[in-house]
Amino acid sequence: MLAETICSAVSAAGLGIAAITAYRKRFLTATRIAAYALVPVGLVMTGVVEWVSDIAFKPSVWLGFGLLAVAWLLFMTTRAVERRSGTTRKERRAARAAERGAAVGPAASSPSLTSGAGATAPRAQGGSGKKPRQAAEPGDDFSDIEAILKKHGL
Repeated sequence: MLAETICSAVSAAGLGIAAITAYRKRFLTATRIAAYALVPVGLVMTGVVEWVSDIAFKPSVWLGFGLLAVAWLLFMTTRAVERRSGTTRKERRAARAAERGAAVGPAASSPSLTSGAGATAPRAQGGSGKKPRQAAEPGDDFSDIEAILKKHGL
């Protein structure tokens, strides 16, 4: 009786944590937590100690096995979704860290975007557009590289 109460309380707490995790939009983690939370109740309902003698006559035992099957399906579903995404937890963590580092990058690369826009402006002023565009002067090829080197103080 005491073991059932403790396992029920642990399961209820685990399902509450899963609900909070799902509220934070971390659905794979929430599903995995829910699966872990269902295991104690499933084990209690199966009657681990007396399950051999009572397995055929207790519907609660079959419900316990059903809950264990649901927990197993939840585990396997989260694994399949993880594999389908093609990344592991470590790779996703590294990608998030790279995104945080790259958040500074676009602000620093904005001057090169303006030079790219300036390169297309003479073409728009070039007239009807039927004439082939003239080759760039040799000095223009290195202007972008010079701008990058100046920006970094080299």
